[in-house]
Amino acid sequence: MKLRDIYRSTKPAFSFEFFPPKTEAGERTLFEQIEILRTLRPSFFSMTYGAGGSTRDKTISLGQKIREISGVETVCHLTCSGQSRDEIRAVIGEIQAHGMENVMALRGDPPRDQIDWKPHPEGFRYAVDLVRAIREIGDFSIAVAGFPEVHPEAISRESDLNFLKQKVEAGADVVVTQLFFDNEDFFRFERDVKALGIKVPIVPGIAPITSAAQIRRLTTLSKARVPPKLDRALKRVENDDSAAREFGIQYTAEQIQGLLDHGVAGVHLYCLNRAAACKAIFEKLGLI
Repeated sequence: MKLRDIYRSTKPAFSFEFFPPKTEAGERTLFEQIEILRTLRPSFFSMTYGAGGSTRDKTISLGQKIREISGVETVCHLTCSGQSRDEIRAVIGEIQAHGMENVMALRGDPPRDQIDWKPHPEGFRYAVDLVRAIREIGDFSIAVAGFPEVHPEAISRESDLNFLKQKVEAGADVVVTQLFFDNEDFFRFERDVKALGIKVPIVPGIAPITSAAQIRRLTTLSKARVPPKLDRALKRVENDDSAAREFGIQYTAEQIQGLLDHGVAGVHLYCLNRAAACKAIFEKLGLI
């Protein structure tokens, strides 16, 4: 089922994001976690694309395998990083050949040995270019990224929102946001997006909190803001993993409940290939 139809037919639609494991043992663990998450009746899974296109083959092969084994729709991520236009078009063709009809179109992160993002000399510079290329090749349903706190490289909030509008006008069916920890940031972003005339679903991306160290690491990478209240609470459980996990599950469950009460079309969880916290959150929410 295409993303555009998922968000029309399922309210709210829950989804989980994975990254390709580097080892066979990691892959076995991933499928164990997927089996647990499958019981939570997700609308789809998504599989990330490594920095600079480093996991291209695994993204597609694992996406297909997850779809076949779990019976859950799977969305492949695709980025502009480190690839020419022809290489990207070939990847889109591979996704299509495997019978998958949904793509998460992103600019992507630079390779690990490159500090700043630079386009491939023969590649696309922006995610909107990628959206257009996907649209030219087939009838895919496309998700793009939104940034409640503004993209860290954006010139301004206004320019960031205008880039998002361009991606939607180019053919994106849904916006999935970067992770955030204060729902007010999402509500403001949603108001601004709607004021621009954007009518596609705006889906909050949420990272379950499992430890203080995990959140410090995630926010360093994503540049997401840690609200003062959350920061103070994390400091209190900094050296107590059990207490941090219990607090994190409660905090994330309350954050998701607030979004559900607001009427969001769905929630996309960045589960980091681990199911336990997601399952505990669903239990807190009374969803299982």
